[in-house]
Amino acid sequence: MTAFRADAVPEWNGDTAAARDLQLRLAAEVVLEDRLPSPLRTVAGLDAGFEDGGAITRAAVVLLDADTLLPLESHIARVPTRMPYIPGLLSFRELPALIEAMSKMSRTPDLVFLDGQGIAHPRRLGVAAHFGVASGLPAIGVAKTVLTGEYDEPGPQRGDASPLRDRGEDIGMAVRSRPRCRPLIVSPGHRVSISTAVELTLRCVTRYRLPEPTRLVDRLASRRDERPARRGR
Repeated sequence: MTAFRADAVPEWNGDTAAARDLQLRLAAEVVLEDRLPSPLRTVAGLDAGFEDGGAITRAAVVLLDADTLLPLESHIARVPTRMPYIPGLLSFRELPALIEAMSKMSRTPDLVFLDGQGIAHPRRLGVAAHFGVASGLPAIGVAKTVLTGEYDEPGPQRGDASPLRDRGEDIGMAVRSRPRCRPLIVSPGHRVSISTAVELTLRCVTRYRLPEPTRLVDRLASRRDERPARRGR
């Protein structure tokens, strides 16, 4: 069972300045070195969406076999949304439901992919980095769009990539996961380097633009697929 640090996910009290200060403190704890199990046995995808006009946060988690990318189990959690949407503080809004979804899992994944930013965030603590520090698990953020920073357009082929830079710092990579598809923004969340985050993301890409962990969990979190993933053999 994954244990989460209570100090990293405090109850929301409306103090945005304190939340931003906490982001800076937690960002200093992010490890950008490869500290993952070897070999990887399982990977998970984690994502959140909202229901009832935002009143309910709906989080989903899918666990996959790291070699076959077949789903092993999936779970959905619904919790009352505890704070409004505030730009740059989305992880505080989503994490309570993400933690609840993780609590339903029968085992702890070796690596977690999150639909969102890792350190590619103005204060270097997107949802994947926040989740990683709070849980202690290796985490990677895979986002569909840029939150902060700039990059040169990567080449047109699968695996072409270019650095995402912000204020003179490399904070991720723009990665072409499929030929001529829009690049993904890949950034480490915790216990993964930038280069390994790209390598593992591409390893999990099949015939779709998104890597399988985030592709499958996005369907559940956004209600496009209400059916739980079947266990792989």
